[in-house]
Amino acid sequence: MNTIILPDTDHSHGREDLSSVIAGKAYRTSVDGDERRETGIKLAGGSHSIDMWQYQDKLIKPEEAAGLVTSGDLIFYSEFVLFPQAIDAALARRVEELHDVEIRSTCFTQIPNSVEADPTRKHIRMSDWHFGSVSRRLHDSNLCNYVPLTYHQAPRIIRKYHNYDVVFLSVAPMDARGYFNFGLSNSLICSVIGKAKKIVVEVNKSIPYCLGGNQESIHISRVDHIVEGDNSPLTEVLAPEPTETDRKIAGHIMKEIEDGACIQLGIGGLPNVIGTMIAESDLKDIGIHTEMLVDSCVDLYNSGRATGARKKIDTYKMTYTFAMGTKKLYEFLDHNPTCASYPVNYVNDPRVIAVNDKVIAANNAIEVDLFSQVCSESVGPAHKSGTGGQLDFIFGAFQSHGGKGFICLSSTFTDKEGTMHSRIVPTLRPGSIVTVPRSIVHYVATEYGIAQLKGKSTWERAEALINIAHPRFRDELVREAETMKIWNNGNRTVL
Repeated sequence: MNTIILPDTDHSHGREDLSSVIAGKAYRTSVDGDERRETGIKLAGGSHSIDMWQYQDKLIKPEEAAGLVTSGDLIFYSEFVLFPQAIDAALARRVEELHDVEIRSTCFTQIPNSVEADPTRKHIRMSDWHFGSVSRRLHDSNLCNYVPLTYHQAPRIIRKYHNYDVVFLSVAPMDARGYFNFGLSNSLICSVIGKAKKIVVEVNKSIPYCLGGNQESIHISRVDHIVEGDNSPLTEVLAPEPTETDRKIAGHIMKEIEDGACIQLGIGGLPNVIGTMIAESDLKDIGIHTEMLVDSCVDLYNSGRATGARKKIDTYKMTYTFAMGTKKLYEFLDHNPTCASYPVNYVNDPRVIAVNDKVIAANNAIEVDLFSQVCSESVGPAHKSGTGGQLDFIFGAFQSHGGKGFICLSSTFTDKEGTMHSRIVPTLRPGSIVTVPRSIVHYVATEYGIAQLKGKSTWERAEALINIAHPRFRDELVREAETMKIWNNGNRTVL
């Protein structure tokens, strides 16, 4: 990280040489006036002098940024793979001074130092809008809590009910117009900064400049303070290798995708293999409108399958609200006008999703019961992920002309003792969270086929689901359905 000599608070000396500013390099005179050091800020295309003046005036050390936090504050960290490393490390050194501080974000991808420094949770509380592996582990140790939400409503929830004392955002370097780009995550950020008392950005040169869309950047005039971070490489999220079961499910989904379809894919083995299959198919003019942009979207674009030519909105664009993947994806996004970053209340709004025709949404689940209730976020009361955008896209896909929303799951899982269990169950386990209610669910897919559930009675749904369950469990499921009075003499099961 560059060594910065900070300005005096009374501004009586330490002014930049204006010629240096105009040349695109800013300098700060030391307190005694004998030394000038280059900050390393070089902006493409030059810079407006007023922006550079503001930059220097607002530049502080990580320790000073952490010093803005006081007891009782609600603070927000930037989301997903973006993380204010330097500020968080400095805040961790202040933990013992503070109490009742809450840190929130969406899908932490690393454990905050400030949380590690307070294992008893006496000083810092952590909450997450969506659980990944980091928050899941912390939750199991009683160090993190989930914030339930339907993803597209999150900005409205924040604007109605939240006020943030300090927001720490990891951003790309300031551009020639004085804007800091939010990079890989648009998501909730604009609603958060709209309700923030203090906005602090931590600059990281590793962050790609991701074009909008809308509201993908913040101007320096809205920023209270700037920290120059250590430019840590971004976390890379590798998709797991698809299983044979994933390939079978993807094969069923592929039969439902037509030319001009608009797809939503998440991360994981199944979405990855669907993307690969589309790239290797002869499908034409596939569109992408997805909450999460992933590596397979790059492959779809490079194969020529994803053109977006038939999208009704954001035509020729890949529309997304955040991105997680590998360096391949991050480099693809940098200054790429093919991709359009929007806030989640646009991308995930079912009304917006439905504007495009033939929307195909594929989402994973943990279990589905014979009433067709979908649990995708917990194993009993043990929290695993979150609602995320699953409900948004299942709802929106059904509203789309020719659209189809798929809940995808393997028919079985094997526990630690080696015992196989069905994921299609008579009723959800006690404490399980219903992610998609039976009134909203559309299609359910396993390796044994696809069940379309809209417009079907309880006994018709039970029959359809049992017919895509693992054959070993079908007789048992029939008996349970009879007990629950959702089976009759007219029902049939496949062998």
